[in-house]
Amino acid sequence: MTPQSAPHRLDIVRTEDQPVLTTERLIIRPLRRSDMGPIELHTGDRRLASNTASIPHPLPPGATDAFVTRVMSGAGDETVWALDASPRDMGELVGVVSLKPLDRAQSEIGYWVAPSLWNTGFASEAVTALMAANPLGSRQIFGSIFQDNPASARVLTNAGFDYIGDAETYCVARQAVVPTWTYMRQMA
Repeated sequence: MTPQSAPHRLDIVRTEDQPVLTTERLIIRPLRRSDMGPIELHTGDRRLASNTASIPHPLPPGATDAFVTRVMSGAGDETVWALDASPRDMGELVGVVSLKPLDRAQSEIGYWVAPSLWNTGFASEAVTALMAANPLGSRQIFGSIFQDNPASARVLTNAGFDYIGDAETYCVARQAVVPTWTYMRQMA
């Protein structure tokens, strides 16, 4: 299924303060301890780590446990959802999507999908669902993509984001400053 034909059905169920979203192929749910193995497997892949600003490569021992513990305790500064493809018998965690609150009712989105599922539309489906739900009630949502990763830029444009400029950020896995494209979506 291409990102352009990703299903638009979205069901929202709230669990405490974090909604669970259901699309045609995904359950977008809060993280749980059992997600640590798949997270460690996927984020240990250099290709994935090199397309994020914050995931180191190689992944240090205990990093996944610390991440999941922080997210589940609410101690972090972002809300993280697991992309659960078990309805399609593809795994309980095939990626994550997150929103980090900023000032003035703004948020920043981040996401990754397991490299074995790149170009399958899962990222577009998840980001589009999260935008439809707008769980933090954001007025604007920003996203930053490395310029050598046009597939991730398509995820944002498919979800209604507009390009607003160039910047750069440090990539832990690459140990280098990397040029980025910045996108924004104005929420209703």
